[in-house]
Amino acid sequence: MAVTGILGKKIGMTQVFDEKGDVHPITVLQAGPCVVTQLKTMAKDGYEAAQIGLVEFVKASKLTKPEAGHLAKTDAPPVKEIREVAVEAAAEGEEGTKAGDRVLVDIFSDAKFVDVIGTSKGRGFAGVVRRHNFGGGPKSHGHMFQVQGSIGASSFPSRVFPGQRMPGHFGTDQITVRNLRIRGIDLDENLLMVEGAVPGPRDGYVFIRKAVAPPRERRGFAGSGTVDPLKASKKATAKRK
Repeated sequence: MAVTGILGKKIGMTQVFDEKGDVHPITVLQAGPCVVTQLKTMAKDGYEAAQIGLVEFVKASKLTKPEAGHLAKTDAPPVKEIREVAVEAAAEGEEGTKAGDRVLVDIFSDAKFVDVIGTSKGRGFAGVVRRHNFGGGPKSHGHMFQVQGSIGASSFPSRVFPGQRMPGHFGTDQITVRNLRIRGIDLDENLLMVEGAVPGPRDGYVFIRKAVAPPRERRGFAGSGTVDPLKASKKATAKRK
């Protein structure tokens, strides 16, 4: 078995240039190091998975006795974040994952795309303009343009329908961003650079996994081989003449 995901932190955003000179916005992620704290097996638990913990400075006194006892079974260091990840069959000649093994960013060496799961920034109690992108009302003098307005449904059915968009708690939602392209890997510092934005603030915890449904890169639809249909039709018409 081999682990397919890793815990990490969001460092921040920057930009890189490719070999053609095009600029790409990227997010730098601190991917690991992690340690396998427990293995779930089909015989004992009914499914196969690996429980990993993000290795960072945590005082042992901050752990509860059940947490300390759980980590002591595999001689794992104190960890703050723990998560179960899926496992895949190991390649021929490779050893399977064992409790106590380290999980590093090199698990993405042969991957092109990753999915990143994070928690969005908390914005407290927000109105409909900020929470749901409502346009608001008139902005002239005497109007409160950010107020939602009437939500009733007249005399029939004389009630508010479920799911009505209204003011309320905004943010701190679990968000999954799929198919972020890997732009670089730093094996020495356990850094992963992905193209695009990742939810959450700086130093926020994220879970990175291999893309579940990576996009297909078909010939003629990506990269330098992309064909402009307008230019192709004009060229074909010129040849006929």
